[in-house]
Amino acid sequence: MRVGLICPYSLTIPGGVQGQVMGLARSLRRMGVEARVLAPCDGPPPDESVTPLGNSLPTAANGSIAPLAPDPPAQLRTIRVLRDEHFDVLHLHEPIAPGPTNTAAVMKSAPLLGTFHRAGHSTAYQYLRPIVKAVANRLDYRCAVSEDARRLAEDQLGGRYEVVFNGVELDAPSAAPIDAPHPTIFFVGRHEPRKGLGVLIDALQYLPGEVRLWVGGDGPETDSLKAQTGGDPRVEWLGRLSDAEKQARLRGAGVFCAPSLFGESFGVVLLEAMAARTPIVASDLDAYAIVARPGRDALLSEPGDASALAAALKRVLFDADTAASLVESGLDRAQQFSMDRLASRYVEIYADLTARRQVRSPRHSGHKSRHHEEGE
Repeated sequence: MRVGLICPYSLTIPGGVQGQVMGLARSLRRMGVEARVLAPCDGPPPDESVTPLGNSLPTAANGSIAPLAPDPPAQLRTIRVLRDEHFDVLHLHEPIAPGPTNTAAVMKSAPLLGTFHRAGHSTAYQYLRPIVKAVANRLDYRCAVSEDARRLAEDQLGGRYEVVFNGVELDAPSAAPIDAPHPTIFFVGRHEPRKGLGVLIDALQYLPGEVRLWVGGDGPETDSLKAQTGGDPRVEWLGRLSDAEKQARLRGAGVFCAPSLFGESFGVVLLEAMAARTPIVASDLDAYAIVARPGRDALLSEPGDASALAAALKRVLFDADTAASLVESGLDRAQQFSMDRLASRYVEIYADLTARRQVRSPRHSGHKSRHHEEGE
């Protein structure tokens, strides 16, 4: 079976959807599926299984800046590749996003599976509804990565969606940990308001002086947040990290913190921390609570409350029993969201589509993934 996985975001810029697409492709190939990834790339593609479709253009989306490729040259490359490759099925991640996935849906050179990642709010869904609904109606089957993502797509586009949660690569190569000589918090993500990095920086004032903060990533708030810290030696600005360094920092930190305020559809980064055996403190968002069971796999605090965030961080950093309990439970939880299990479900859908059969619809619109059911 030949499957084309199409991602609308540049693979050379870190992001949750990009990581899911590449991880899924690796799992599919281990299962004997000939999986190829088509996506924009701002530089050399990350591995030989990727067909680059051109450079990306920064585009405002969901309170963030997305590296999309909506330009005509990228669409012409997409059409050419689809005509040449003769895929048995196309798996479109964010099928409504402008660029290659949208083009592939319109062209429809093979049966189409669409996975919807976005949650919260979508201006495109709201103001371009007739157009995006027409594109969505070309899909043969629809999945969503969370209940929030399902609700957004269902409300704006109609149709029925199977909730198939994202996965984590449990057998990915592990880098040696970067040891932290002090109690250390690790944050990685885009520096923009919805990620809550400013709240985490505010929380430092409530923590003991020996606590350190590693800040990975960059974004539109980087300069202002650096100015806010005023050269505080407790904060180390790491810039954009490779996957290997991110894993090494995860394994070496005392706690991973995800202080997001809104706009998260699924906490993949929490699963990565669990798999790395790192305790977690995160905001109490629905998307995070689905992944990390409160008080068992992570400590969750009120979004935007710096003092509450600091209290949770202090408990994990200075209470060894709490940290150990979170790590043990989190590792078990990560097993329930393995990328190989996710790939197995998608292979079942691919098989139905390639056989030109009607894929069995979810029992109802709110159908839960087996990942979730078995994890309760």
